[in-house]
Amino acid sequence: MNSNLDSQTIAEKEWVSKTQMKKQMNDLQQLGMELTKLSADTLKKMNLSEDLLQAVLSYQKISSNSALKRQAQFIGRLMRETDTAPISDYLARLKGENNAHNAYLQRLENLRQRLIADDSSLTEVISQHPHIDINNLRTLIRNARKEQISGKPPKAFRAIFQLLKTEISEDTSS
Repeated sequence: MNSNLDSQTIAEKEWVSKTQMKKQMNDLQQLGMELTKLSADTLKKMNLSEDLLQAVLSYQKISSNSALKRQAQFIGRLMRETDTAPISDYLARLKGENNAHNAYLQRLENLRQRLIADDSSLTEVISQHPHIDINNLRTLIRNARKEQISGKPPKAFRAIFQLLKTEISEDTSS
């Protein structure tokens, strides 16, 4: 009798209404549909399961409306078997909704501005990140200053940001 009562309370805790289940399934399907809007290269970077990756790539090739609906439902079913947190995080980062990533990019932008404005910032960067390509960074800074003075397109200015982005990891930049 006691074990029957325990199983009944467990069942009550796990019970989810049909409406809630449908909403969860629709949310997962919508998340899957967001994947269909991405390029194949971006999808491959996301470490999706092989089945989900193939389903999304197949969806992108289909033109028939009824086949698209079936494939969307299939993607939704595969999403139920997938840990969606990394997918949601990656999509948020792509959309610029990730506050931590935005703060990281802002720090890099500020660092680039300081490097161009003041040579003492270069010493600071070198001391904090000894692995950085110093000669390349110095050259880019010098070229960016020349670009600003002569009004040329900011090629070196952008290259500094890309160098900083590749050399300074997101979790270590404070």
